[in-house]
Amino acid sequence: MLIRGGRSPRDSPRMTMNPGQPGLPGRDMDPTIEVEEELSAGQFFLEMVKVFILAALIIIPVRVFLFQPFFVQGLSMMPNFHDGEYLVVNEFGYKKTEIGPSGNPLFTVTPFYSLPRQEPVVFRSPQKPDLYLIKRVIGLPGETVRIERSKVIITNASHPDGYELDESAYLAPSVITTDMKPVTLGQDQYLVLGDNRMNSLDSRVFGPVDKGLIVGRVLFRAWPVSRAEWYR
Repeated sequence: MLIRGGRSPRDSPRMTMNPGQPGLPGRDMDPTIEVEEELSAGQFFLEMVKVFILAALIIIPVRVFLFQPFFVQGLSMMPNFHDGEYLVVNEFGYKKTEIGPSGNPLFTVTPFYSLPRQEPVVFRSPQKPDLYLIKRVIGLPGETVRIERSKVIITNASHPDGYELDESAYLAPSVITTDMKPVTLGQDQYLVLGDNRMNSLDSRVFGPVDKGLIVGRVLFRAWPVSRAEWYR
């Protein structure tokens, strides 16, 4: 944060005076008198207010509409996301945002991007809306998803007979996924699963996630530095 104030002595104008001749400049004038501009208490307070207002005008829209930081809590996304890691989530186009009083907003920004399959996302828990969860998108709107013998089977318009989802990019072959009966998703619903399949509270328990609960996609893992990573 930069606060405009008086200029430094190095940059300040210098004026020397002839001894015994006040007010008259000379070549060998001494002593040196440094002139500085100083802010009064009122001016300093005004400058501080300006700085805070400017910061708010920049930070609040970014925080509300674009990006939001989160700490990972728990082990449900191990080994790909560890407890205590610091993530930056891209909210733009994915999150429903209401501006104004609760229940009577001045305007609402509705999501206009679709979540891609197999991407990690952050959303509000369908059971406890104040709780944020991170899981991986498995089923997309309009699809039917079932799990049999640790295999995720997806049925959609392109694959009416169903196909097995390849999860080798983020799951080890030894990972066991408990069976799940077929779940048909609505046009604004997603099915999500944790990577730690035997220790994850996900759509196998609370069902599909409505689009309005989505916060955004994981954009960047910022901490720890040794595991920093950008996501598509």
